[in-house]
Amino acid sequence: MDTLQAIFGTTSLDLPKPEIGWADPRINGGQFVDFTTPRYGEPLNVIISNQSDPFILTDAGFRLYYKSIGFSEECLGLHYGHVHKADLGDGDSKKSEHILARQYYFPKWGTCWESFAGGNHFRAWKQNGSEIDTGAWFLAVSKEEDSSKHHMIIPDGYNIGRDLLVEAATAVSHWNGMWWQADVEWRKGLLEPGYKGINHAIAQDGRIAILTVRR
Repeated sequence: MDTLQAIFGTTSLDLPKPEIGWADPRINGGQFVDFTTPRYGEPLNVIISNQSDPFILTDAGFRLYYKSIGFSEECLGLHYGHVHKADLGDGDSKKSEHILARQYYFPKWGTCWESFAGGNHFRAWKQNGSEIDTGAWFLAVSKEEDSSKHHMIIPDGYNIGRDLLVEAATAVSHWNGMWWQADVEWRKGLLEPGYKGINHAIAQDGRIAILTVRR
């Protein structure tokens, strides 16, 4: 503990400790904010624990799962906006987002309508590096404005986006005959609340949702 205090100094945040189902990125030099620019980023505000259904920890399974809670791939498979990076402390340093998914406006417009009209979206990274391989998914979730406002995050959009995803995950969801429901643990003390270092200077409450998704 003395060593951790020497590294992290005086802080209102909890000191890193071993976790079940995921690893605290800070233990190995990572952080709970991604890198949108060299100085600013967006909060990693949802974690899907490796205690979840093993199928959704795979790439293919996760894609089916997030369809069940109202998200899908980008419109026409085209990527809009910056590619964000995150350091999950797993030995891979800063790595590019693995997945970008947007709210799916079923059935006619799909994610193309979200690209035009705005809505919820998330970026996801898997904690599967050369030094730490938990297989957990780390998500940066937010709700954004429409295209006329260049997809800026709405006021309080980090909290709102996270809460909307958690609401969908903790309800019963299904896709292709598979049914899921998540338990949520809310954690404080991992991410500093406020807007310091946060993209667009939009404050967030510092809470992170740890989801365990069961089938």
